[in-house]
Parts: sequence; C-alpha cells; structure tokens
Amino acid sequence: MPRSRSLRAWLSGYRSAPPRLPETRPPHTHVVLLDGTMSTLRRGHETNIGLTYRLLQELPDSARVTLYYEPGIQWRGWKRSVEVLAGVGINRQIKRAYLFLARNYRPGDRIMLMGYSRGAYAVRSLAGLIDRMGLLRPAQIDPDTLDRVYALYREGRHDAPEARALRLARCHADVPIRFLGVYDTVRALGLRWPGLWRLVPMPHQFHSHALGPATQIARHALALDERRDAYAPVLWETTPGQADGGAVQQVWFRGSHGDVGGQIDGLRATRPLSNIPLVWMLSEAEAAGLPLPVHWRHRFLTDAGAPAIGMNRGMGKLFFLRHTRPVGLDPSERLHPTARAAAAARGLRLPLPAAPA
Repeated sequence: MPRSRSLRAWLSGYRSAPPRLPETRPPHTHVVLLDGTMSTLRRGHETNIGLTYRLLQELPDSARVTLYYEPGIQWRGWKRSVEVLAGVGINRQIKRAYLFLARNYRPGDRIMLMGYSRGAYAVRSLAGLIDRMGLLRPAQIDPDTLDRVYALYREGRHDAPEARALRLARCHADVPIRFLGVYDTVRALGLRWPGLWRLVPMPHQFHSHALGPATQIARHALALDERRDAYAPVLWETTPGQADGGAVQQVWFRGSHGDVGGQIDGLRATRPLSNIPLVWMLSEAEAAGLPLPVHWRHRFLTDAGAPAIGMNRGMGKLFFLRHTRPVGLDPSERLHPTARAAAAARGLRLPLPAAPA
C-alpha cells in the first residue's frame, strides 16, 4: 500500500475488493512484524525484526505463511519533527496491521506478532485490540466500523453493550494469538532525542501491562545493560501461574537497547551479540509453530563475547539521564545463560529460561 494514501482512502477502495485469501482453504499462519524507529531493510543494517522478515520471505507457498512487515517511524524533515518526536502515527500503524489480519484470518489459522522497541509497543497494543474486540470479518470491513472498533478499545469500553453487539454481528469474537514476541519494549514512541522526549506528551498508552487471555505464548527479550531513561522498558505484569507454566518468559540479555533489537548501524562485529536474542526468539516462535527455512540457525553466528554497540554511539552519548534498570520484579523474568557474567557483576540472580517445548 503506498504510504501517501490515507488509511480511510485505502479502506474505501477495499470495501468492494475480495479478501486476499479464499474463504475455504487449509489453515495458514499470519505473521505481523512491526519494526523500531528509524529501522531499515538496507542489507547489513536490518534489525532483528528486519532479519526475521527476510528469513520468512524465503518460505515457499506450501508453508502457508502470510507476512506483513512495517518499518518504524522515519525522519521526514523538520516540518514533521513534533509528530516524529511524539510518535504520531502509531494508531494508523496498529490499524493497518489489524486490517491485514482481518482480511486474511479464518478460524483455525495461527496469528504470530513480533516487534522491536516502538514496534513492540505497537504489536502489544494490537494484541490487546484483538483480545478486547476480536477481528472484523472480511465482509464487515469499512472505515467507519474500523474506527468504531478502535475507539471502543482505546476508550476502555470493550465490555459496553455497543461493543458486545458489534463483536457478535461483525467480528470473529474469539481469536487466539499463538505467539507474541517483542524486543525491548519502551515507553517513548518517537525519536528519543536528548531532553526533548520528556517534553512531548505521549497520548498512546497500553490498555494494560497484563497479557490478555487471547495470547497463548509471550516472549520478551530485554537489554540488561541499557541505562538511558528514554529507553525505560515496559515489562508485562504477570501472575505466578503464567510464569510457572511457561506461557510468559521475559529474558534478560547482555547489551543495550540496540544490541538486543539488532539496531547496530551495520557494525558487523556486533551482529553475533545481537544474534543471541534473535536466535532465542526465532527458536521460541518455531516451537510455537512458525515455519522457518531448513538449517536457519546456521546463518546466524552467535558470540556472547562480541562487542556491544552500547549507549554512547552517535547521539546516544547525549542522553544524560541514566539509571540502572530494575531486574527481577516479575516472576516471569529470566536470565539468558550468555548474560550470567554481566548479571553477576551486579549481584543479580535469576532462573534460566526454559528450553522451547
């Protein structure tokens, strides 16, 4: 879809168009990948989400995987600087991803969502939207209905009589999310420029930091060495049952925000460190049913001793407000084996993550 077209204009054109997939077909896996701010698919500069997208593009049609990727917010010049700083556009991004799923989903399909940084925020919000409101059936998609579904979700009125009636008449009401995987979810939504990120209001909030019942498996890769306040992480708040049963794992890895998400400015020496959370996430998704190319692990060399990109590259050094991230506050938190030395230096002790089922 051309980025210059408005969501409403695109929807108006879609109203009379057939769904992308036929009504009767074998089960499919639908994958949504939402990347971080200033992400790119330029070769050698992809984030872990971008590399996941490239990997899944290799799958044959027989894998029955549909794929949606969207980069994070991009710098478009000074005239839009306030919008960029505030992360304006996340609502449209969530709606576009929701529409992709609404067009393609049929009961019995799998849904898998992954995101990094701001994109992690977006896929978590998307999961909440699906959990609260369901998915519009293809024949029911139109601009006004989509706007109403989203408004009821954002206003916290998903239990209102209007919302219940809408779900019953127009939506697949019970839509499971098989896998939700995120890299270092952060609160700041736009470009986190030094100082300015604190001055711009952030109107976009999760409905809750708890996982909804629609999400079956949730995985969160977290940056143990990140200290910049602008990158403060947003963890899921889980129950002991969710953590003990393995449905939710939030795992700490060595490195900063960019290291864990793979946003490393093309530094080849750092890539083996960023590949550690990438391989972990892909392994967890594969165990949950995501088809992947044969021998995919062989292409992602891992090295816990590889240099980190850290927090002081480029403008990163100008983020003066810094604090050590709190660790171990939620029962779902785990420490990846490759981060044991970094954790020991801080006196941290956490259980290791469970192996994929």
